[in-house]
Amino acid sequence: MTLNETLNQQLALQSLSLERFREIVGRLFAAGIVLREEDGVEQRLYDDARRIETCLGDYFQLGGFRLEHNLKGEFFRLYAPGAEVPGLPEDGLEPVPGLRARLSPDFVAAALALRFQYQQGLSEGGSRLTDAGEVLTRFEELSATLQTQLKRALPPTNIERQRLLNDLKRHRLIRLAANFSMDDEDALLAIRPTILGIISDDMLEAALESEPLPAGAETEAADLQAVAEESIEGNIE
Repeated sequence: MTLNETLNQQLALQSLSLERFREIVGRLFAAGIVLREEDGVEQRLYDDARRIETCLGDYFQLGGFRLEHNLKGEFFRLYAPGAEVPGLPEDGLEPVPGLRARLSPDFVAAALALRFQYQQGLSEGGSRLTDAGEVLTRFEELSATLQTQLKRALPPTNIERQRLLNDLKRHRLIRLAANFSMDDEDALLAIRPTILGIISDDMLEAALESEPLPAGAETEAADLQAVAEESIEGNIE
């Protein structure tokens, strides 16, 4: 029996088509994550992925990828070969240069600042911590954390800042209300627990102790997403 025949047999047991399997796989390769809370489309993708979790895990494992399922947060995250996965042992594989995303220093710094704020929010608890495990913060607090902890400022223009927020949202690191505005001092953004899956305590500590990020800095896709840069840019909304 071929791999394709075996897969189709397993899909039939769950009443799912090969086309649906390809859709789930495509989303994971494109975005690196499927988060049930995101929207109706992603909720259905997540629910179907749960039904064929073993098939998906075996499929990605053949290529050296790791598919991790966070039951509490209700999301799947895909890690590339050789990725440093917080809380998990190394896979013993060499990183693949082609699976390395060139991410802007602003994005990397903002992700680190959000990770710092998330840890702070967990420690403080109270009204900042939601039932979904998110930590609420204000845009100004993100700016202050960048300056005090990473010695880095936000992008200078509102257009660049909005682009940064959109990128953080696309990577499922934050959640923004539909009426969110950077000009509203009381507007809150929610830091999602997904941040824990890309930045470990050691990575955060090293970043806080290091010099400011130089222009042109990059980070592995495994740290932020498990796909190539062009796939991240093609993330399905």
